[in-house]
Amino acid sequence: MVSEQFLKELPKCEHHLHLEGTLEPDLLFPLAARNNIKLPDNFPQSVEELNKKYAQFRDLQDFLDYYYIGTNVLITEQDFFDLAWAYFTKVSKQGLVHAEVFYDPQSHTSRGISLETVTNGFKRACDEAYKQYGITSKLIMCLLRHLEPRECLATIEEAEPYIKNGVISGLGLDSAERPFPPNLFVECYEKAASLNPDLRLTAHAGEEGPAQYVTDSLDLLNVTRVDHGINSANDDELLKRLAQENIMLTVCPLSNVKLQVVKAVSELPLQKFLDNNIPFSINSDDPSYFGGYILDNYIQVAKDFPHWNYNVWGMIAKNAINGSWCDDKRKSELLTKVDEVVTKFL
Repeated sequence: MVSEQFLKELPKCEHHLHLEGTLEPDLLFPLAARNNIKLPDNFPQSVEELNKKYAQFRDLQDFLDYYYIGTNVLITEQDFFDLAWAYFTKVSKQGLVHAEVFYDPQSHTSRGISLETVTNGFKRACDEAYKQYGITSKLIMCLLRHLEPRECLATIEEAEPYIKNGVISGLGLDSAERPFPPNLFVECYEKAASLNPDLRLTAHAGEEGPAQYVTDSLDLLNVTRVDHGINSANDDELLKRLAQENIMLTVCPLSNVKLQVVKAVSELPLQKFLDNNIPFSINSDDPSYFGGYILDNYIQVAKDFPHWNYNVWGMIAKNAINGSWCDDKRKSELLTKVDEVVTKFL
């Protein structure tokens, strides 16, 4: 196995991180107090109790139930800034150099919080992360697929100014895959794409859903990236296509274990993806709920795939950079950094 110091220094890009999923218990309770939010009686009443619950979700839906309760403590622009700033501060010490982060405005607009409040708070944190830590970033607005497509369409219309001016760099689709297939959201994706030709498109597919959801996301939603996508391994034709079209999968190892998609990180088809020249990045998904930020995910993958040497890890880091939505100048800078770190440890 490569050294943990190498994994820490390796320049990392994160593409699958839900900002609301970084709400740690030790921030959740102070925000609830600050905003006079009464949590449900059956919700854990202390940091210790909540951490214990986070350690044992039954499945994706059980996690989502707690996730959406947690979002209720976020009210003001400062709350959203504080949440994202806590994330950037933590990962700045883990070798993160570029982050393309998800957020779910519908979790907040449904509570009467404006899309403007949410977006401005997160954008301010992204700007500050660049000033303080040199971390470049992009904001990706996600649609909640368990809501009616017409509600999602309304969210896109509300976000139009931010899509047009590029503050929102990408559109995503999250929440439970079943029973909400990609075809329900064709109009939403077409509408968003019409607002800005530079808008990037991605979608959660192939985590709990079948490989067909990945294919449908490519064909119907015109995504150029797939979030999770691990069930692509069950479709040989799809694997060939992902390689030919250089479609990056944003894999979340610790999340997949915590939500019982697999029993262990070693069961993930990462070697199969490497063998078939399918680029993937390693990400933390909802790290406060799933017990690990980006470096924790790198370390666990290295433990479960101990035969991967420094050069393999360098290739994985480079694939993540090349699959990012930053400009060519930034990619060039980061690729050079990867070479420097690999050379140092070799």
